[in-house]
Amino acid sequence: MKKIIVWIVVSFLVLAAISLDVSAAKKAGKISKEEVQQMSDDIDNLTKKIYGRALLSPQDNEVLIGIKIKLDNSMLVATASELAPLYYKAGNVYKLRGMNTEAIECYQTILENFSDTALAPKARAALESLGVTIEAPSATEESETDEGI
Repeated sequence: MKKIIVWIVVSFLVLAAISLDVSAAKKAGKISKEEVQQMSDDIDNLTKKIYGRALLSPQDNEVLIGIKIKLDNSMLVATASELAPLYYKAGNVYKLRGMNTEAIECYQTILENFSDTALAPKARAALESLGVTIEAPSATEESETDEGI
């Protein structure tokens, strides 16, 4: 009997710890509206510098990398449609800097997670301009998806 009680208590504690970790991860991954606006402003400033043919400072590079990390971490928790413009803008900055691999990642994130937004066709066009071939889902894949719903 004692073994069963100990097992129940241990199981409860493990489940409680897991639920705390999940809720903490959700809170940590959630980006506030203020952070979204700040990231958008930062990307706009970087874009202005690039169009003005100014060199990006190491601090500018850190800002861009920090934005990408925040976006990717947020996507691990949940997708939020307000992130699509940030991914698109970041993709454009990477593309303008010749960092095509990073740009492709940003545009593909839009197609994979925000395909119902107005930015999806723009991301598709940007990918095609980078030489990425995008295939439409086959009829069997579409029917399998529809059946799964």
